[in-house]
Parts: sequence; structure tokens; C-alpha cells
Amino acid sequence: MKGHMTNGTIMFLKKLAEKYKNLDLFLMTGSQGALAYYEHDKKRSIFQAGRSYEIIAESGHLRKAGYVVMNHIPVAEDSKPVFEDNFKKRRQEVDQMPGFLAFRLLRPLKGNTYIVMTQWATETDFENWKKSSAFQKAHDKQAVKQPAYFAERPFATAYWMYKEKENREL
Repeated sequence: MKGHMTNGTIMFLKKLAEKYKNLDLFLMTGSQGALAYYEHDKKRSIFQAGRSYEIIAESGHLRKAGYVVMNHIPVAEDSKPVFEDNFKKRRQEVDQMPGFLAFRLLRPLKGNTYIVMTQWATETDFENWKKSSAFQKAHDKQAVKQPAYFAERPFATAYWMYKEKENREL
């Protein structure tokens, strides 16, 4: 399965969603702007200027509502197998956290920046995960090994699933 994403204005992305109603297009907004994401079996994306990934680990189901965090991790070429193996062996504790909805580990089809994507019911649920002992346990072992993986400094982005505001006549 492949994951495809692109950035743009929310108006542009809404037009894409209208055009491709047959796809389950997830629209998100955040301080970085707007993003569209979908999953499909085909390697070719509908996005002309998008990014495509192989979904190599997943749990849960993405929803049209919630809070999404994407950790962008540039991984050195020779470290990719070890990095992927460590994620595949990861304990499933995040899946048991209140408010957890979905997880995806995305391997880039071009480039070296993996994305670790989690979706939560609320931002508070994500913050509670970060404060939990399960989070500490999941990241302690990686703290020693991770720097060897990095080709560049990792960074995170956060989004809320886009919901059209209701137009109500008073």
C-alpha cells in the first residue's frame, strides 16, 4: 500500500477532493498550512507536486476528525534497514493509549525522509502520550541508537483534520 501527500491552500485541496471523490482524501490544516493525504494500491499519485511513500508498518484506521502528528526523520542510506526493523519490532503500547486512532510508518519512494504519523482523537491525547511512562519506555532504547540513523535533524509537524464550518442561517 502507498501513502501520498501534498501541500497547498485548503481551497485548492478541497477542489482536488471534489475532483477525486472516489479516493478517501484526508484534508488537514496546521501552522504549516494545509495538507492532503490518501492511501492507495497504485504507485502513481494524483498529486503533480506531491510525495509518495510505501506504508511499511501500520495500525488503526485514519479518521476524518482528530489531531495528526508527523515526525519527519531523514535516515542515512546505510541505516534504513536497522531503522525500519526497530520500528517493526516496536512495542504496541502507543496503540493502547487513550485517544490513539492510527499509526503509519512511511518509507519515502524518493529521498531519505521517513514519516512516522500518528493520529489522535485530540491534541490533549497526544500530549498525554508524550508524558506517559509508555512513551519514555518506547523512546529510551532509541535515544542511544537514533543519532546514527539521522542524515539530518528530524522535525515534527502537527495538523488538525479539516472540517468544513457549518453555514447556519440565523
